[in-house]
Parts: sequence; structure tokens; C-alpha cells
Amino acid sequence: MLKPISKLLLVSLLASVVVACATNIAGRKQLMLVSESSAIQASKQAYVSTLEPFDKAGKLDSDPETVARVNRITDKLIAQAILLRPDTRGWEWSVKVIDDPETVNAWCMAGGKMAIYTGLIQQLNATDDEIAQVMGHEISHALANHSAERMSIALSQNLALGVLAETAELGNTSLGLAAAAAQVALTLPNSRQGESEADSIGIELAAKAGFNPNAAVTLWQKMGQLGGGNNMEWLSTHPSPENRQAALKKMIPKMMPYYQAAKGR
Repeated sequence: MLKPISKLLLVSLLASVVVACATNIAGRKQLMLVSESSAIQASKQAYVSTLEPFDKAGKLDSDPETVARVNRITDKLIAQAILLRPDTRGWEWSVKVIDDPETVNAWCMAGGKMAIYTGLIQQLNATDDEIAQVMGHEISHALANHSAERMSIALSQNLALGVLAETAELGNTSLGLAAAAAQVALTLPNSRQGESEADSIGIELAAKAGFNPNAAVTLWQKMGQLGGGNNMEWLSTHPSPENRQAALKKMIPKMMPYYQAAKGR
């Protein structure tokens, strides 16, 4: 049973969220317990707390060359994301490189708070085009409001309540609980529908930013060759059905004119 103060925190949090239907940029209606603005606010706190241990260990943005490379790629993707959703110009976009060669992972929270692990770059020997496919895919989750959707799932299934007692004892506010829900949401697998949306939006973002859409296929080929080890966190939250490569391959002819136009510029 929850402690009385924990109940108060939960009631306070639920009072701050909204129950409404929203239509995302893919045209799908989503039932939301958490508004996008609330998810963005919670993600700001979750982003700091998620990165803090790496920062203290000196494993955040530790290699200037890799940081410059990732920034160069994501800057182009962000520019296309803003063209697709002009309201995201006001987001506090950020990307951090986590120095963890054993972990293959990348993510983007609500509001454009991103991170990529060096393990993904190194173990896949990823090209710029392949990194762009990963980060374009992650950005697309945020653009399609999947972050708020997964936070809603986390809250509805009480997945955040495991940390509730600890946050209550520390006297944290309901925002702290919301940030915990945002962190939990990062570990939840995406729905197949959400993955399809992020695939189609992401490959288009990358193509319009000047990155070869064929890399979407080679990326997943490399993922398959690497296998599903304990540190393949990206695959745990991004289930890969067998027909995924085929679906992406079918999108390539439509994406090539975007890519060629961008390269021409």
C-alpha cells in the first residue's frame, strides 16, 4: 500500500495531466493521459538526472571529434524537423554523446532531448548516413508525440510507482514523479504502429537532410548481425519485425528525390 504522502503526490500528478485525444503528425489519434507540454517539462528534469551519472564519471561528451560529428548530423535533422513541425522551433534541442562502448543505444525524449551511446557508433561501425537514420528515427518519436504516449502508458500501468516511495521520502514534488515516469518511458518498448510511424518519418527527415536512405536498410542489417546481446538496449525498445527491412526498402524510391535534391543544394 502506498504511504499517505505518496498518495498525495500521485493525486497531484494526475491532477496536472489531461485526458484527451490528440492527432499526431502521422494522422493517428492518440489517447493521452499526459499532454505534450507536460511531457516536455518532465523530460527536461529526466534528461538531467539520466545524464548526471555519466557526467560525474567523465563519460559525457568526452571525445570532441565524435561530439562534433554527432552535432553535425543532428543539426541537419533538427532543421528538417522544424520544417515539418514549425512549433518545435521553440524546443530546447540538445544531443549528448555517452561514452559507453559496450552499450548500443540512442534515444530522444519529448522536447528534443537526445543522447547516443558510443557503443552504437563503434560496434556498428556506423556511417554518418546510418547515424542519421538512428537519430532521425528517434527525433520522429518525439515529433509524433510518442514520448507523451509512453509516459501515459507508464502512469496507467503504475510502472513509475516503484520509485514513488523513494521520491516521497526525499520530499520531491509531483514534477519529480513526472520525471520518473519520463525515465521509465524510455525503457518501454515502442508499439509496432509507433515504430512504423518513426520509420517513415525518420527516413524522410534524413533524406531531406542529405543522408542516403539506403542506410536505413544497412543499419538494420548491421543490427541483425550484431545480435541481441545484453547491451543491445536499442533493440529492447525498438522491436524489429522480420519485415522491417523490406518495408524500409520499399520507401527508398520515394525518398531518393529528397536525398538528391538535398545533395544538389
